[in-house]
Parts: sequence; structure tokens; C-alpha cells
Amino acid sequence: MACKILLIDDEPDLLALLTHGLKRKGYEVYGGRDGREALVMAPQLMPDLIILDVGLPVINGDEVALIFKNDEKLKRIPIILISTVHVGLIEKTQKSGADAYLPKPFELAELLGLVKKLCGQAQPPLAP
Repeated sequence: MACKILLIDDEPDLLALLTHGLKRKGYEVYGGRDGREALVMAPQLMPDLIILDVGLPVINGDEVALIFKNDEKLKRIPIILISTVHVGLIEKTQKSGADAYLPKPFELAELLGLVKKLCGQAQPPLAP
């Protein structure tokens, strides 16, 4: 079964490029363009990996990551933060509980390496 990825970025061209690149490698990709969409889509999709741009409209990606990491149902899903603003990216990653970060611009191969590493690391929710 292909790794299911939720990819959220407000730049349409980058969203399309990354979606295409990930799908070509066999990943199942669902895209969104703002933090609110991420909050709605993640619980419905239950992806194996979430990639969030930090500078999202409505709710920043690092804030969305923090919400997910504090949610019993979603907290085990690995999250990659991506951002054009490199200053503070490591701190935002740590504070949000995200599992990795990648400063923009990056090569698709860099993202694919992280995706390969993190896909499959999602653990199912703990049984009640």
C-alpha cells in the first residue's frame, strides 16, 4: 500500500510540482492550501505523513503541527515543516513537535529522502 501524504502549501505552483514529483514515486498525495484545510483534511484522511508550509494563510503550519501533535488521534503521524524563512525554523520545528524540517528552496530529491525515511514511521493510535 502506498504511503498517504497530506501536503499543504499556499504556493499553487510548488504544491503542483511537489504533488507531481511525489505521485511519480508512487506516493498517494492529497493537497491543500491553508492551515484550516489541513485541520479539516488530516482527521478525515489519516495520512501516513504530513508536509506543512510554515507560512500558511489562516493558521501557520507550525501552529497546525502543534495542534496535530496534541491530538490523540493524529499525534503519531510524522510531520515535515517547510519554509522560505530559515531564521527560527529549527525552533519552530522543535516547539511544534514536528519530526523534520526542510528550508526552501530545496531539491525534490531532498524531500523524497525525508519522505522515504518518515513514511511508514507513523504508528497507529493507541487502543483505548
